Formats: sequence, C-alpha cells, structure tokens
Amino acid sequence: MNPLDLLARWTVPFLLGFIPLYGYLRGVDIYNAFIDGGREGLSLAIRILPYIVSIFVAIGVFRASGALELTTHYLQPVLRPLGIPPEILPLMIIRPLSGNGALALTTELLHRWGPDSFIGRLASVITGSTDTTFYILSLYFGSVGVTRSRHALAAGLVADGVGFLAAALTVKWLFGGA
Repeated sequence: MNPLDLLARWTVPFLLGFIPLYGYLRGVDIYNAFIDGGREGLSLAIRILPYIVSIFVAIGVFRASGALELTTHYLQPVLRPLGIPPEILPLMIIRPLSGNGALALTTELLHRWGPDSFIGRLASVITGSTDTTFYILSLYFGSVGVTRSRHALAAGLVADGVGFLAAALTVKWLFGGA
C-alpha cells in the first residue's frame, strides 16, 4: 500500500484516539468538555439560524422572480469581451449567495456542456476558487452579533469579481479560449 494512502486511511482514527488521550493526560474532564462544546455549538446554531434562513429565502425570491435571468441578460455585453460566456453568469450571480445553489448550477452546466468543455472547466474553477460572501458574512457576523459590517461586503464582492475574472483568464490560458 502506498504510504500516502496509509496515512490518509489512519489520520482520522489516530486523531480520534489521540485527542481524548492527550486531554486525559493533561487532566481535562473529557466528557464534560465534549458536552460543553456540544451545548455551545447548539446555542450558536440557534443564534445564526435566522440569518441562514433569510439568505435561503432571498435566493429563492431572486430566482423565482426572474431577477436572475434579467441580471444575466444585462451583464452579457459587459462580460463577453472578458471571455466569460453567458452560460456562466447565473453561477457568478448565485455563487456569492449560496454554495448549494452554485453547486447545483455547476452540476447543471457540467451535465449540459461536459466537464472538458470551456464552460465546464470555468464553472468548476469558479466554484472551487470563490466563496459564498453573503453566507459567510451572515454566518460570522450573526454568530458574534455584529450589526454593521462596514466595508466587509464590498471587499468580499470585489474579491469575488477578481476571482471570477482570474478564473476566466486562467482557464483560457491553460486550456484555450471559449
């Protein structure tokens, strides 16, 4: 067996045994620490649940209202000269909002165009190299009670835009144009 395969196979079981043993040897009450961590995780989940629900509702309204298609229609002339095909635009719009929505769109694009097509490769790179800005902001800021995000949203959206452009340029450079 390959040493890397062996390492991959035994890493999690090792950690599951090592961490409690280490805590026990340091005098930590392992069971109570585990229960306290679970209690804290549950209270955090309850605190951030309204933020997560609001994001999912907003995504549903955005798609059902036709705003996604309208936005895609108006952005096509701007992004086409950058080498970004119109089929990718819905993914670029949904990605900052929802990871699950973006994964569903990526899967749809891969089934329609194929994984080795320019669109398939670009969708894969975008999905893997950008993040869900709105979800992250609502989750992190909601969990600690931040109500004014200042420049975090603008910075996150600029980073998403740069990621989209870098993905298009990288896929075009590595695999050829659309």
